[in-house]
Amino acid sequence: MVLTLSGCGKNNNDTEQKPIVAEPQIMKVGYFPNITHAQALAGMNMGTFQKALGDSVKLEAKIFNAGPAEIEALFAGEIDLGYIGPSPALNGYIKSQGQALQIISGSASGGASLIVSQELANDYSQNGVNALIGKKIASPQQGNTQDISLRHYLKDNGILEKTQIIPIANADQLTMFSQKELDGAWAPEPWASRLIEEAGGVRLIDERDLWPNNQFTTTNIIVRTEFLNQHPDLVKNWLRAQVEITNWLKNNPIEAQAVVNSEIEKLSSKKLADNVLSSAWEKLNFTVDPLTDSVKTFASWAFDQGYLGKTQPDLTNLYNLNLLNEVTGQKYQ
Repeated sequence: MVLTLSGCGKNNNDTEQKPIVAEPQIMKVGYFPNITHAQALAGMNMGTFQKALGDSVKLEAKIFNAGPAEIEALFAGEIDLGYIGPSPALNGYIKSQGQALQIISGSASGGASLIVSQELANDYSQNGVNALIGKKIASPQQGNTQDISLRHYLKDNGILEKTQIIPIANADQLTMFSQKELDGAWAPEPWASRLIEEAGGVRLIDERDLWPNNQFTTTNIIVRTEFLNQHPDLVKNWLRAQVEITNWLKNNPIEAQAVVNSEIEKLSSKKLADNVLSSAWEKLNFTVDPLTDSVKTFASWAFDQGYLGKTQPDLTNLYNLNLLNEVTGQKYQ
């Protein structure tokens, strides 16, 4: 008798089963190659964010040089989370009728100053704010955060209509100021320090001195609302890393400056001079505190100046601080 055994070999018609590999979740992050976005620069450089998110998440960085471009990228789904100033964050929120984005954390405070020529500084010491009448004072961009602060300061002192405000890019400000084509500029760091170190400017006003407790928001973290709803765990892990990096920046300023400057050089092909970097660093405070009152004050100033439409904007859902409060154990609101 011949026995036929079955099931002892592979049938030629069988196909080998391949393991299913899950596609990694992609998280797209936007920020500037600027000291005011130091946590993003340091965290990406050192791999802190990647470690917090885990190997199943692929981080994609997108670099910007202006807030409006970053907001448009968020609208298009090209970034999920971004570091940005209060003015473009407010504009994006209002433009999308409160649907596209929310602020989930602070990142930096301070870091803006009115820098003027030595001649104007001398005149100011004699005549006060009236010394600015008729002078050419630059801001980085019409309607941006520093532009709004400058216009509010001049209006508050009754000389807005008597002063020439010239919205012009920071790099062009430095050139024009050096050539004495500008009398001053309300500039963010590190440009304020560069106007001093490279062009002989004088810091007439440190904007921190105009705010309660010397604090006002310079950089927020915003998130695309849809991404936050779909991936709150990823956003929470990002915020954990944000807290870690913020503490590291404050506790290790020398090493932190070197890391941030290295990343700036990598992204922009030019690092900051050491004296500029150290000066700018001293004018900033890195914090996760969203300083919500300062952003709402910016919104009030911007509305008064005609930048936020004809009706007072409803900022009820601008902030979502639940995850930040969970991570920090604080009650930011």
